[in-house]
Amino acid sequence: MKDMQRMMKEAQKMAAQMQQTQAELAEEEFEGSAGGGAVKVVATGDQHVVRVTINPSLFDGEPDADDIEMLGDTVTAAVNDALGKAVEAQQDALGPLAGGMGGMGLPGT
Repeated sequence: MKDMQRMMKEAQKMAAQMQQTQAELAEEEFEGSAGGGAVKVVATGDQHVVRVTINPSLFDGEPDADDIEMLGDTVTAAVNDALGKAVEAQQDALGPLAGGMGGMGLPGT
């Protein structure tokens, strides 16, 4: 019975640590870029895009249909870069905590 209580306390402690880590990551910002830095995107650790910056030098004069399509592709690449960094940081931060729960004999671990 004492082992069960000890495991429950450890699980509660790890859950609190995971929650704290997730909250910290939600506040952290990750920058992704594409097009040689012409498009930059900043996203938070909870994967919300907070800022998109487009360098005006990307266009010479009035943009045409090809320029607009290229811009969309470049923004998409920058967003995916920023979100990928956020996901990677989350996996790095939470991985050791999730791995620690596997040793407690919890279902699905």
